[in-house]
Amino acid sequence: MNKPKIVIYLANPRGFCAGVERAVEIVELALQKYGTPVYVRHEIVHNKFVIEQLRHKGAIFVNEIDEIPIGAITIFSAHGVSKYVEGEAKKRKLQVIDATCPLVKKVHLQTQVFAKESYKIILIGYKNHPEAIGTSGRIKQEIFIVENELDVKKIPYNKTEEIAYVTQTTLSVDKTSLIISKLKERYPNIVGPNTDDICYATQNRQDAVKNMLSLVDKILVIGATNSSNSNSLHNTSLKYNINSHLITTASEVTPDILFSVKKLGITAGASTPDELVEQVITRIEELYEVHIQELPGFVEKVKFKVPKSLLT
Repeated sequence: MNKPKIVIYLANPRGFCAGVERAVEIVELALQKYGTPVYVRHEIVHNKFVIEQLRHKGAIFVNEIDEIPIGAITIFSAHGVSKYVEGEAKKRKLQVIDATCPLVKKVHLQTQVFAKESYKIILIGYKNHPEAIGTSGRIKQEIFIVENELDVKKIPYNKTEEIAYVTQTTLSVDKTSLIISKLKERYPNIVGPNTDDICYATQNRQDAVKNMLSLVDKILVIGATNSSNSNSLHNTSLKYNINSHLITTASEVTPDILFSVKKLGITAGASTPDELVEQVITRIEELYEVHIQELPGFVEKVKFKVPKSLLT
């Protein structure tokens, strides 16, 4: 029996960004240099496949600092941590290696600058996301977190106050632009960062999805359900009325998901390895006669350096 035909359009860029590559490399280098165990506070990046690979190599993932033995090698995740967490690590004499993405660090620094200049600060992001928690905890004053347009109405500041905003790096570009517009409507004198906080990789991947919208019947986003940037890719598709499905593994690809699809777009979140994308394509090839087209896209050449201490 002949398999039905399907064309797969692969978005470019897709998958790992420089910050994720750096974070994963830091864990691998730490394991090589110090041996096991190496402790990681929270998921180093939001992808269970990556976490399980690193766990298999000897990394131990914990939720809180007090779960780590005194003096142990400890890695902070790519999402960044609060000053309180840094303080707790110091109390336990942990040997800390910071895998915070440099672009998240940039937001931390901008937040500290605004605080020093006595601004009331608004953070556009998700309250329970580790990046937002870490950024909020970089300064002593309280930060008001805005998750959506409706939250803008809940901000307790008045127009006479000096107000500034920063954003989580992994948000939907379109959604964030809309929230910023609402903020500027309510607070005409509000100030923001000199450059866009949303990271280049998040923006590039969303742009790549937009570029394939006219070509496909459906888009599969490969990524974790707790990954902000993967959800942003999924929501970008839905916003433009393209059927989209967020999957975490190849096992979730079923005939039902691909029913009547002739032209399928595939992308992957910034914390999704190429291996997972390949597994998804292999699974589709079990069901269909597949023709693959790599779409042109922006070539990312950014590379973030790992700490020198891991290279000596």
